[in-house]
Amino acid sequence: MTTAIDSPPAESQQYQRLKHRALFINLALNFAGLVIAALVIGPPLDSALRPFIGDNPWLRLTVLALLYGFGLELLTLPVDFWSGYLLEHRFGLSRQSLGAWAWKKVKGWLLLVPFGLAVLFGLYALLTWAGPWWWVWATAAWLIVVVVLGQLLPVLILPHFYRVERLEDASLADRLRRLADGTGLTVEGVYRLGLSDETKKANAALAGLGRTRRVLLGDTLLSEFTPDEIDVVFAHELGHHVHRHLPKMIAVEIVLSAAGLWLADRALHALAGALGYPGWSDPAALPLLLLVLTTFGLVLSPLTNALSRHFERQCDRYALTRTENAAAYRSAFTKLGMLNKADADPHPIVVWLFHDHPTIRERIAMAG
Repeated sequence: MTTAIDSPPAESQQYQRLKHRALFINLALNFAGLVIAALVIGPPLDSALRPFIGDNPWLRLTVLALLYGFGLELLTLPVDFWSGYLLEHRFGLSRQSLGAWAWKKVKGWLLLVPFGLAVLFGLYALLTWAGPWWWVWATAAWLIVVVVLGQLLPVLILPHFYRVERLEDASLADRLRRLADGTGLTVEGVYRLGLSDETKKANAALAGLGRTRRVLLGDTLLSEFTPDEIDVVFAHELGHHVHRHLPKMIAVEIVLSAAGLWLADRALHALAGALGYPGWSDPAALPLLLLVLTTFGLVLSPLTNALSRHFERQCDRYALTRTENAAAYRSAFTKLGMLNKADADPHPIVVWLFHDHPTIRERIAMAG
C-alpha cells in the first residue's frame, strides 16, 4: 500500500528543520545565559543589590529569581516568537493573532512566577535547615509537587489555555466506550481539547492522575479523522493507561531528580566559595544551582527521550492489537504526519537529541 508519507513534502522537511534550529538556539541561549550568570554575574550582582534590598535572604532570593528568570526569558523571547508565531504562520499552521500569542505567553508567566517562587522558597528552606541530607528531603518534596501537578493539570491548569469539554458525540462515545472496556478508563474520562482556535495541528494526550485522569482528543483531530482513525488514536492513549506509563515516568523523574539534586549539592559545596559566593546555600548562588540542574537535564535528555519513544512504541503496538485495523492505523498516522508537517526521515542525531516520539515512517512501518 502506498501512502502520502512515502514522499514527504519538502515543505514539511523545511518546517521541521527550522523548528529544530529554533529549539537548538533556544537551548544554547539558555545554557550560555546560565553559564555567564553563574560564573561571572552572580557574585557582583548580589553585592550590587544588597544596598537596595538589604540582607534578608528571602527578599534577595525573590529579587534574584525574578531577575534571572525574566532575563533568560527576554534572552530567548525573539527565538520563541520566531518559532512559535512567525514559523507557524509562514507554514500555514497557526490561527493565532499576535495578541492571542502574546496573551498566552503572559498567562504562562502569571502561572509560572508564583509556582517557581514557591518551589524555590521550599528548596532554599531545605538548603538552610535540613542539613547535609537536604537533597533527599527535596526529592521527597518534589514527588509531592509532581503528583499534585499531575492531578491539577487537566482540571485547573489546562483550561486556562484551551477549551476542555466533555465529549458529546453519542455514536463516537459509544465506540470509545467499547474500546475502553476492561482497561479501567471509563468513557467519562474522554474530553474534547480545543486546539482549533490557535492551530491546524492535530494531537491527543493522556493527562491527569487518579480521579482526574482523562484522554484529551484535539478538536482538530476529531474533525479531520474518520471514526476508525479516531479509534486508533484513542487506543494509543489507552495504551499509556494500560501500560501505566504515567506512574513509571514519575518514578523515573524522581530517581533522576534525586541524582540531579545530589550532584547540585556536591557542586555547590565545591564551587560556590571558589567563585566568590557568600556560601553554598546562599541565595546568591542560585544561578550556579540552576546551571548544574540544567546541565544534568540536558545530558540526560537523550536517555529520557529514548525511554519516551519506547513507551510510544508500546502504545502503537497496543493500538494495532486493540483495534485490529492496520489500514486505519496507517491512515491515521499518515494523516497526523501531514497535518503536523512531520518529517518522515529526520536525521538520526536529531531523533536522538530531540524526539520523544518515533518517526512517522517508523510508526507506519509497525503496521506491516
